[in-house]
Amino acid sequence: MADERLKRRLSAGLGTRRHRVARVRPGTQPGTLVAAGTPAPARVSVIAYNREGATERRDVTIDDGLAALAPGGVTWINVDGLGDTTVLTRLGERFGLHALALEDVLNAPQRPKVERYDKHMFVVMRTMRLAEGEVAEEQVSLFFGPGWLITVQERPDGDCFGAVREAIRQGRGRVREAGADYLAYLLVDSVVDAYFPVIEHFGERIQHLESAAIDDPSPLVLVQMQRVRHQLLALRRAVWPMREEVAILIREESDLVTPETRIFLRDVYDHAVQALEIVESLRETAVSVMEVYLSVQNQRLQEVMKVLTVIATIFIPLTFIASIYGMNFEHMPELKARYGYAWALGLMLATAVGMIGYFKRKGWW
Repeated sequence: MADERLKRRLSAGLGTRRHRVARVRPGTQPGTLVAAGTPAPARVSVIAYNREGATERRDVTIDDGLAALAPGGVTWINVDGLGDTTVLTRLGERFGLHALALEDVLNAPQRPKVERYDKHMFVVMRTMRLAEGEVAEEQVSLFFGPGWLITVQERPDGDCFGAVREAIRQGRGRVREAGADYLAYLLVDSVVDAYFPVIEHFGERIQHLESAAIDDPSPLVLVQMQRVRHQLLALRRAVWPMREEVAILIREESDLVTPETRIFLRDVYDHAVQALEIVESLRETAVSVMEVYLSVQNQRLQEVMKVLTVIATIFIPLTFIASIYGMNFEHMPELKARYGYAWALGLMLATAVGMIGYFKRKGWW
């Protein structure tokens, strides 16, 4: 029963997933906005807050979202989905977002990065989170300037920003007292913190695979181990640039990021470094598990070859005896013996038993 459960756990999600690449269309003018996938309406939500309170509106039009801007406070506009270029065009016109940055938003996936413009900052992040036992990966693009912040996500099936929204609603911490740069810090911190449950998930999977590689090294274990290695590589591609972009936000000499926020960003940098170190450790462990699997397979093959070699060695003298008494010469002395057949069989049996005893004493079998 335990073996069946292990096999079911290992066989879950055997399908491979091709790594996505950014869509580069030859001949397209820089800054051209093309909807990703099938054109579909984007979901827009707005949270506007200040020291006194916060208001939240969901599933609004882009015009309603822009009308909800709160002077003297911070307005967070979130867009789910990349199928409607009109929304990004309106945001770009209203906040002066650079056309190349908007193109990068739609041309997912982009490498995580930070770009500074005259009146705003542009941040690209790769989020990885657990959704119903599977790892969900998507690109999150973030723009922020004085008093406003925009996030654009690929899918509308949830994100890792729930704790930030609840903190704004409840007025916890200093989020309502700080500016848009502090909100950007909270969102970046949420993305980095979301890596750790995913890392723990991979750690548990590698432990199960290691046990299976030792106890039952079936080809399924090798397939799953290779899949885990590819997923860890995708996780590394997300975590490694996050360390760099947080460092850029800390070093960037810009009025858009206050010195106090840079202090908080140092903590995010430490978390990103820690996540990267754990990912590198898991990758080394995955390689070790594959080596264990191959070693166990080689050991089993050697055991089989040893048994076959012993059996073949035992039959060599038996074949020799049978070949002698199988020769058709008329004057062979044992051909007329009354008990010659039984004597020959007894000689074969004694030879086989003697060889087996010798192999046992030598530890060869």
